[in-house]
Amino acid sequence: MPKIPRPPKWFHLPRQPLVRHLILAIVAAGGFYLLTNDILSTYNTVLVGEIAFYAIALGGLSILTGANGQISFGHGALMAVGAYTAALLMVHTHFNLVLELLIAIGAAAIAGVIVGIPATRLKGPYLAGMTLILAVGLPLLGNQYGSVFNGDQGLVTTPPSPPGSVNPELWLTWIEILGALVIMVLLANLMKSRFGRMFRAVRDDEVAASLAGIHVARTKVIAFAVSAGCAGLAGAFLALSSGVVSSGEFPLSLSIEILAGMVLGGAGTLVGAWWGGIALVFFPQWASSISKAAGLGTGGNAYLGTIIFGAVLVLVMMLAPSGIQGGFRRVGSFADRRLFRPRGGDVTKSLQTGSE
Repeated sequence: MPKIPRPPKWFHLPRQPLVRHLILAIVAAGGFYLLTNDILSTYNTVLVGEIAFYAIALGGLSILTGANGQISFGHGALMAVGAYTAALLMVHTHFNLVLELLIAIGAAAIAGVIVGIPATRLKGPYLAGMTLILAVGLPLLGNQYGSVFNGDQGLVTTPPSPPGSVNPELWLTWIEILGALVIMVLLANLMKSRFGRMFRAVRDDEVAASLAGIHVARTKVIAFAVSAGCAGLAGAFLALSSGVVSSGEFPLSLSIEILAGMVLGGAGTLVGAWWGGIALVFFPQWASSISKAAGLGTGGNAYLGTIIFGAVLVLVMMLAPSGIQGGFRRVGSFADRRLFRPRGGDVTKSLQTGSE
C-alpha cells in the first residue's frame, strides 16, 4: 500500500505551550461560535453550555486523579460550594459577574485546601471514603441553615443580561464556553509547567518524589485546590444555568457521575473532559427517549440513564482502558504507523536508490 505523505512542516503547531494552547482555544472558540449561532437550535445550544461547564469540572478532576493520583467522590459537593457562593453574591451584592465567578472559584479552592490537608495522609479507599462523606454531607448544610441558604427552596440566581438582541440562553452558553476554554488553557499550561511534573512525580512514586526534593503533602494540596477551583466554577455556571441553587441540585449521584465521566473520557487528559461532558449531558437525553419509546414512564427513566451510562462505561473500559481519548490516541498511533511510516523494506529500497 502506498504511503501517504506527512503534512508539511508549516502545518505543525508552535512548540511554546502557551502559544500552542491559545491557538487551539481560538480555533475551538470559532467552531463553537459557528455551531451555536448558525447550526444548533436554542435547546441544543443550552446543552452545549452544559457540556462546557461539566468539562470544567471533569478537567479539574482529571488533573487531581489522572495526573496526581488522588481519587475524589466529593466533586459534586465542591460544585455546591461554588454554586452557593455565586448565588449568595448575586442575592446580597451587586458585583460584576466575572468577580462573582472568581470569588466562587476562590471559595471552592479554599474548601479544596481544607479537604486536601487531611487527604495527604489518606490513600485508596480511605481517601475515597472521606470524599464520599463530603459529597453526602456538605450539600445538606443548605437545608440546615435555611436563614442563609433558603432551605429546600434554594437561592434564585440572575443570569447575565445579553448585549443588544442576543438571545439570553445563547449569551450564557457563550460565557460558559469561554470560561471552559480559559480553564483548559490554564490547566494545559499548568501540566506543562514544573507543577505538572511535580503532580506526575508524586503520582508515580511518592518516596522517589520526596527524595528528589518535592514536598509531597504540599503538592497534593495544590492539586486538590486547583481541582476544587474548577469544580467551583462549574458549580457557579450550573447555578446560572438552572436558575436556582438548592441541595437537590447536588446529590451524591452527581459526584459519582463526574468521576465516571472522567474515567470514561480518559483520566489525565483535558480533551477527554469534553468527551465526558458530552456523555453526562446526552446520556440522560437518550435514556429519556428510550424510556418514552418503551413506555417505561418516569420511574424507568430515572434508572435507565444510570444503566446506559454504566453499560457504556464498562464497554469503553473493555475496548479502551484509557478512556475514549486514549482509544482515539491508539487509533491515531496505529494510523500513523500504517500510513505515514515506511516499512523496513521501503526504507532500505529508498536508501539504495539514493546511493545509486
